[in-house]
Amino acid sequence: MSHILLGQTLQFTGSPFAEPVEAVTRHLRHGAVGIHDGRIVEVGDASQMRAAHPKAEVTDMGTALLLPGFVDAHAHFPQTRIIASWGKQLLDWLQTYTFPEEARFHDPAYAREVARAYLDACLAHGITSAASFCTIHPESVDALFTEAEARGMRIAAGRVMMDRNDLYPALQDSVQSAHDESAALIAKWHGRGRLTYAVTPRFSLTSTREQLEMAGALWAAHPGTLMQTHLSEQVPEIARMHELFPEAQDYLSTYETRGLIGPGAMMGHAIHLEPREIAVMRDTGTGVVHCPTSNMFIGSGLCDVAGLIAEGIPVGLATDVGGGSSFSMLHSMAAAYEVGQLRGTALHPAQLLWLATAGSAGVMRMGDKIGTLAPGYEADIIALNLSSTPIIAGRAARADDIWEALFPTIMMGDDRAVAGVWVGGKSVSRRV
Repeated sequence: MSHILLGQTLQFTGSPFAEPVEAVTRHLRHGAVGIHDGRIVEVGDASQMRAAHPKAEVTDMGTALLLPGFVDAHAHFPQTRIIASWGKQLLDWLQTYTFPEEARFHDPAYAREVARAYLDACLAHGITSAASFCTIHPESVDALFTEAEARGMRIAAGRVMMDRNDLYPALQDSVQSAHDESAALIAKWHGRGRLTYAVTPRFSLTSTREQLEMAGALWAAHPGTLMQTHLSEQVPEIARMHELFPEAQDYLSTYETRGLIGPGAMMGHAIHLEPREIAVMRDTGTGVVHCPTSNMFIGSGLCDVAGLIAEGIPVGLATDVGGGSSFSMLHSMAAAYEVGQLRGTALHPAQLLWLATAGSAGVMRMGDKIGTLAPGYEADIIALNLSSTPIIAGRAARADDIWEALFPTIMMGDDRAVAGVWVGGKSVSRRV
């Protein structure tokens, strides 16, 4: 063991949605995480670990809470500079803000500039892994993967496919160009270091049947890759889908009939689902990524997270930058709590934290690598200061357990709460 982090530790041994919180969590007030060669080798009592490994380097984070790094399972890095754009819902938001900005990513220098800003913002907020849409330009994928590789981050991403773009015809590809450029990017980047390629049809509204069929075939030809898209985000979107696919049973069927569901398929939003869609997603292991700040910011609706998980559907959490209004997974957790309250289900702090770590990692088929503080996992770790502001500190001081101490940071915390970040065991950010 070469390095020991000291602080409070919090571990999950299972899902707090499936079992009582007390049965699947372990909290140590004086804990330690042992690291060697970029992996966690031990989690346990601080004094015992230090005594057993007297030559290890020690970083003492005091009373900060050591956790796995946050995993953001749905984002759009090219939208970094249009985040918090005012006053639109989905389709006109795309037309007014998103597509004109994405058209700029043919420029490799601009793509690299935004990729750097995006990943730096992720790390500042404790996000150590993410799944991101790029644009139709291969340069955008190259930019994000190049910058992620330089930081040692575990990132999934893919070139967006959109051969039918009535909203912005200037930003459109073809079945052939989407296939050839995506295949070349898979060959170049997939499995390189900690990088994973995601086949990325934007959504059914911007792809023809032929392109969706090609995307399904491409995904099947590269079984280690992921697939990411959008599903049932807004009611007008669903109505438009039925106009474009009048033969479709429902929105999910536009993907289902073309091989775009199953383990590793990540459906962003999934708010307005039909009973048949829920059953098919459950039976096939198709994942949902909850994007609560985005859903509220552009007026999409309230995702039934507790209901989907109860059905057995894998669910993760995301910022959905830039439809989402914050780079902070703490803000996403707070918004998920508020959405749950509006739906009549108050999510426990353990459930919120699990969604932002192990839940998202599971949807990304990386649950054996990241998202959990346990031996054998990659040492992507954050330290949360549970007293990062006077107001948060005052509330946490009255806490009776770790969950009451953590909850004020979930609801009111931001990047100031992120006291330290380690990626692959290497320190990339530390507040003193």
